[in-house]
Amino acid sequence: MLLCIDCGNTNTVFSVWNGSEFVATFRTATEHQRTADQYWVWFSQLMEHRGVPIEIGDVIVSSTVPRVVFNLRVLCDRYFDTRPYVVGKPDCLLPVQPRVDAGTQVGPDRLVNTAGAFDRHGGDIIVVDFGTATTFDVVAHDGAYVGGVIAPGVNLSLEALHMAAAALPHVDVTRPQKVIGTNTVACMQTGVFWGYIGLVREVTARIKGEYDREMRIVGTGGLAPLFASGEVLFDDIEDDLTMHGLTVIHRYNKENA
Repeated sequence: MLLCIDCGNTNTVFSVWNGSEFVATFRTATEHQRTADQYWVWFSQLMEHRGVPIEIGDVIVSSTVPRVVFNLRVLCDRYFDTRPYVVGKPDCLLPVQPRVDAGTQVGPDRLVNTAGAFDRHGGDIIVVDFGTATTFDVVAHDGAYVGGVIAPGVNLSLEALHMAAAALPHVDVTRPQKVIGTNTVACMQTGVFWGYIGLVREVTARIKGEYDREMRIVGTGGLAPLFASGEVLFDDIEDDLTMHGLTVIHRYNKENA
C-alpha cells in the first residue's frame, strides 16, 4: 500500500491508498520537533484502531514545512524500509513541469493540487485551496502549473484581527444569517464570510479575463464547502484533491523509473 503524507503549515495528513481507494486517513497538528518514533506510535495505534494492516510499500510526501521532512524520511526508513518520494525534490518527477519565472520555487502543495486537478478534470482549471493561505492555482491545457495567487487564509485573517485588536474575540467561521451584523461577533463573521466570497469571485473572474478562455473552478480545503453554500463559486469541490494528486505523482514516478 502507498502512504501519502501532506504536511501543511497547520496540519499534517496521513492517508493510506490501497491502489483503488483511501482506506484510512488521519490528521495531526504539524510540529517540526515531532520525532520519527512519535509519528510511528501515533500512526500505528490509529491503524490498529481502524483494523487496517500496516503493509506500507511506498511513501510520498508533500511538505510546505521543510523542517519536518527529515523526521518523515527517518520514519520511512526505520519503520517502512523505504525511501520516500518528496515532491519538489529533483528525484521526484512531475507529470508536467511548471512554467513560471526562472528561479521560482513552486510550493509542493500547489504542484500536487495541479496534478490531482488535471488528472480528474483536464486542463484550463483554477484550483482554489482554503488552507493556512488561500491559494489560486492556474492549470494550463496540458496540465502545467503556470502561476496563481496567494492570499491570507481565513483562519489566519481571523487570528490577525484578534491579535491586532484586543477588543475583538476569537470567532468561528460560519455563514451569517444577514450581512449587517448587530453585534461584534456577527460583524466579524459577516466580514470574513462575505469578504472571502468577494475575494474568490473577483480573483477567479480576473484570472479568467487574463487567461482569455473558459476555465473550470475547483474548490478544495476544509472550508470550501462552507463558502460554496448558497453561492455559485465552484464547478466542483474536491475534499481529497491533494491526496489524489500525491497518488498521481507517485504513479508517474513508478511508470517512469
